[in-house]
Amino acid sequence: MATGTIRYWAAAKAAAKTAEEPYSARTLAEALDAVRERHPGELTRVLQRCSFLVNEEPVGKRPHDAVPLTEGGTVEVLPPFAGG
Repeated sequence: MATGTIRYWAAAKAAAKTAEEPYSARTLAEALDAVRERHPGELTRVLQRCSFLVNEEPVGKRPHDAVPLTEGGTVEVLPPFAGG
């Protein structure tokens, strides 16, 4: 089990009502399951549209249960942004 930080941006930050919180999980899937449990409702809906960075690396289309988390790592939750 690894511990680290989940950082929320834009709509995810508003829905979570926090900019960041700790995780304790082996994979991204486990961390996101815990997030959904802690923040039912709007954040769960926002997560469906988000992309993720784990330790500054894009997750892309990889299955979330195949993305390991590391001790002291960071998960960035990035909703779609307007503009460019």
